[in-house]
Amino acid sequence: MDAHELDLWHMRRALELAALGEGFVEPNPMVGCVIARGAEIIGEGWHRRFGGDHAEVEALRLAGSRAARATMYVTLEPCCHVGKTPPCTRAILAAGIGRVVAAIPDPFPKVAGGGAAELQAGGVDVELGLLADEARRRNAPYLKLVECGRPWIIGKWAMTLDGKIATRSGDSKWISSPQSRQIVHSLRGRMDAIVVGRETALRDDPLLTARPVGPRTALRIVLDTRAALPSQCLLVRTAQETPVLVAVGSEAANADCQRLRQSGCEVLVCQGATHAARLDFLLEELGRRRLTNVLVEGGGRLLGSLLDAGQIDEVHVFIAPKLVGGVAAASPIGGQGVAELSLAIGLDRVAIEPVGGDVYVHGRTTRDVCIMNDPGGL
Repeated sequence: MDAHELDLWHMRRALELAALGEGFVEPNPMVGCVIARGAEIIGEGWHRRFGGDHAEVEALRLAGSRAARATMYVTLEPCCHVGKTPPCTRAILAAGIGRVVAAIPDPFPKVAGGGAAELQAGGVDVELGLLADEARRRNAPYLKLVECGRPWIIGKWAMTLDGKIATRSGDSKWISSPQSRQIVHSLRGRMDAIVVGRETALRDDPLLTARPVGPRTALRIVLDTRAALPSQCLLVRTAQETPVLVAVGSEAANADCQRLRQSGCEVLVCQGATHAARLDFLLEELGRRRLTNVLVEGGGRLLGSLLDAGQIDEVHVFIAPKLVGGVAAASPIGGQGVAELSLAIGLDRVAIEPVGGDVYVHGRTTRDVCIMNDPGGL
């Protein structure tokens, strides 16, 4: 293979390695690194956990003295600041790496081109942009958090073939198969937070935990404007075991807020005169807390508000071969919606899989998600 094909081959391996850190490294980015001499890989690594060695340092350790004048392929511009670990740029320069090929620059303010500049000043040949689209896709949640100050929002729901998430009486257990529910537990296990509306919390009385546990323990969040979540529900009863945040409005009664706090819940008063404005406040707060991946499990009003505001980045939908019917039966997404089909939100790289008799559809939306627009009337 020629030199360009060789570069692509090594960078694809680095991207494969980066994916191994999913769920373990957030709010840091997933990063993979390969050190090579021609076609021979002499060192490789990935960022394994938050606060641990970066991918470059791990690969340099394996390469040892052979790293001198070798080429390093890394999925993100090496860091040049002191964080949980020393700067990777210093380690790269000390090892004598001759060339660094990075997929994308790091937008983190303490890096933002500084890593590449420091390496170039030290005599290293630096190239940026190889497989940049793939690298941006891999680290989209991190990039959104850094560039927009908001978490990556994943919408999830199970529905019948006729688009219902519950019967007219509110019965929703169970629409999807056990195999589909196991995928949901896997998703939960890598989330920083799981969000539901108050009606979903009342109707389903969910735990919103991953079973078995995953690499992360998600903050469970309930949107409950009036702080009326009953003390006997599972979320409140288990708040001292697994964190629960109740997002309330300014009109919530102090007595109810205090009741929830005494049960172990955190109560966050979200400012804003409309549902959309309070939701915007919550997303900003989650961004300030550096929560990276947030799973929204319903209900329809909450998912509709997020879709109207352009804040759903990814969807995971489980379609069961069942028919419920009924105009009063709930559908997965409410809100205003679009007026014309030409304005419908598309999905990118859609995957469709059979799972336990269901159809599992997942993909990412193709809409710009950095700006929260108050659609009004919510």
